[in-house]
Amino acid sequence: MRSNTISLFLVLLFLAVGQTVLASVCAPPYTGLIQNGAYGISDLQGNIVEGCNLDIPYIPASILKVPTALAALSVLGPEYRFKTRFYTDAHESLYVQGFGDPMLTSEEIRGIFSELKRRGLRQVNTIYIDAAKFALEYQSPGSEFSDNPYDAPVGPTAVNFNSVPIRVMKTGLVFSGEESTPVLPIMTEFAKNLPFGSWTRINICRGNCKANHEMARYTAQLFRALQQEAGIPGQGHLSLKQVPPDARLLYEHRSSKNLQELTASFLKFSSNFISNLVYLAVGAEKFGWPATWGKADRAVHQELERQLGAKTAAAIVHRDGSGLYRGDKVTAQAMLEVLRAFRPYAGLLRKHGGVPSKSGTMKGIYNYVGYLDDGRAYVILLNQTANKRGEVLELLKNGGRTKPVVRKKAAKRMFIGKKKKKQR
Repeated sequence: MRSNTISLFLVLLFLAVGQTVLASVCAPPYTGLIQNGAYGISDLQGNIVEGCNLDIPYIPASILKVPTALAALSVLGPEYRFKTRFYTDAHESLYVQGFGDPMLTSEEIRGIFSELKRRGLRQVNTIYIDAAKFALEYQSPGSEFSDNPYDAPVGPTAVNFNSVPIRVMKTGLVFSGEESTPVLPIMTEFAKNLPFGSWTRINICRGNCKANHEMARYTAQLFRALQQEAGIPGQGHLSLKQVPPDARLLYEHRSSKNLQELTASFLKFSSNFISNLVYLAVGAEKFGWPATWGKADRAVHQELERQLGAKTAAAIVHRDGSGLYRGDKVTAQAMLEVLRAFRPYAGLLRKHGGVPSKSGTMKGIYNYVGYLDDGRAYVILLNQTANKRGEVLELLKNGGRTKPVVRKKAAKRMFIGKKKKKQR
């Protein structure tokens, strides 16, 4: 009896292991390309017509920006614009109160000072940065705290994407790395360890820095420089401080780009900085300021659940809006549902392999999602060493068939022929 029980257990174990192995191996011609991953195609109505490992969760990387965009466009609306408020007090101090506008660039701030002057601003002494509209539990999930701009922290008032453009001449002189931004004290400080003759952009918050302090310092320095450039006198401290009750609201600035334009930007250029600020705004606008990661997680999940259903929303695990965090997870089936709902905004995607797509790339992560030429949605999730997503995409575009060798040779002969004719 005991022998029979053991035998039955081994058979069941073998079957279970066998099913697991079969579930992780895709059928030809994808077998040699997908060692650890999934793919799927759905028709124009959202019905899955082909796929492999559709329900297995994988790390999404930047394709997570697509569900972020889907939720944000619905909750906030395509015409939503971030705001920044400017207050003054009896001591002619200027208070900058931010709500996470990702487009506070040098060019934008010049326009802000023009409007402030038009509204009667004549002098600026102390510049205060009010960071109270954010109460983040931690900095951007997935950040490696490196010098790289893609690691830049997010906050309520952040300028030039929280990265500093620096150019160090061969003589050692330090200049701004872009024409629109003046030389700031922070540039000279950051340039100390840079080689002569270099040009770079540096994340303001390297290592375990105090992100709010560094953001406020950079913002205040840039505002001071552009205040002086605008011909507005005054000097004083640069500091973090909340707007006092007796301060007067002078101007509420609205971002020059609406949400749809921002979405196109963070999808096409895969900006972690912009997508995370959009993600945080979804939570804050739905559940109230200050912005927190917890509010954002809850708001985005609720919106995905409303649009896609509870099962699909549960298959999208997110702790940020960018996909930089390796704890994020998605399934191919869930992403196909996202693409079905995102179809009206397909034009916001850039092209990869000739078709509108969003890529997701980190070490050992090579993903694509998008729409084929005939309009069908596709997903490629590769969490493996070999980057074969381009080859998988070509198979999907050609109905699972590799291009005939003869066509490749013919194309090569035609190219050579044209080249020789041109040389003549």
